[in-house]
Amino acid sequence: MSGETDLIKLYSGRILELAADIPRHGRLGDPQATVRRRAPLCGSTVTVDLSCEDGCVSDYAAEVRACALGQAAASVVGANIVGRTREEVAGARDALRAMLKEDGPTPPAPFDGLEVLRPARDYKNRHASIMLTLEAATEAMDEIAARTPCT
Repeated sequence: MSGETDLIKLYSGRILELAADIPRHGRLGDPQATVRRRAPLCGSTVTVDLSCEDGCVSDYAAEVRACALGQAAASVVGANIVGRTREEVAGARDALRAMLKEDGPTPPAPFDGLEVLRPARDYKNRHASIMLTLEAATEAMDEIAARTPCT
């Protein structure tokens, strides 16, 4: 893919719908961990607030300042992260990275909505923005586990 026409096609109607309606957008009042990640190339940022209980995400919010692709990824994550284990979140992160870099399989349910971002695999400069939310969420869960192990 190349050219302005291909880039316009990348921003499909579904991606724009997801970007316009990010679940759990904002900040938590008293999270167990807060992680801010920035994509150096484009300047997109995501701040994730997260709490865990019994090894699962019990509360989550994200402040997202990213392109539509990063916002779409945050939307899918926000809609599905509560109730998930660290292994599920990290697995989704790893699968998304493989999908973008190696045309790997779609991330497993409930994060399979990230499939909508598959066309971005040809735009390596967009990958960091797409990865921000899952990277920050995994890091937040790691911070919580380091203080009080979630088992």
